[in-house]
Amino acid sequence: MSAGQIAALIAAGAFVLLVLFLAIALIKLGRTLDEATIAIRKAHENTDPLLHGANDTITHVNTQLERVDGITANAQAVSGNVSALSSVFTATLGGPLVKTAALSYGLSKAVRARRKGKAENGKHTLRRGRKSKR
Repeated sequence: MSAGQIAALIAAGAFVLLVLFLAIALIKLGRTLDEATIAIRKAHENTDPLLHGANDTITHVNTQLERVDGITANAQAVSGNVSALSSVFTATLGGPLVKTAALSYGLSKAVRARRKGKAENGKHTLRRGRKSKR
């Protein structure tokens, strides 16, 4: 055997080893891809019930929101009615009611002042129409 043939045999052996290592790597890569495919398939199968449950929940929430919208609209109408009633009350009874309250306050103050004056036995009372004797 010549040196060239020995070199060719070594190169052929190295090439066979390279092919074997690549074949092993490709087999392992294939197994990894198979496992990834199985994991993706299981994840897809498990997400269907979850998505259906989420869809049912969203439908339920939407019906509740529609009810809340109705309640809010009714509350807004009630507050508008109360505001209108308050305006009507203020316009019709507010003025006379304030006048009555002022009158009762004035009368009670006058009665208290008169009672206080009687209690002091006329020390600081004003006498109208009489002239003092000097």
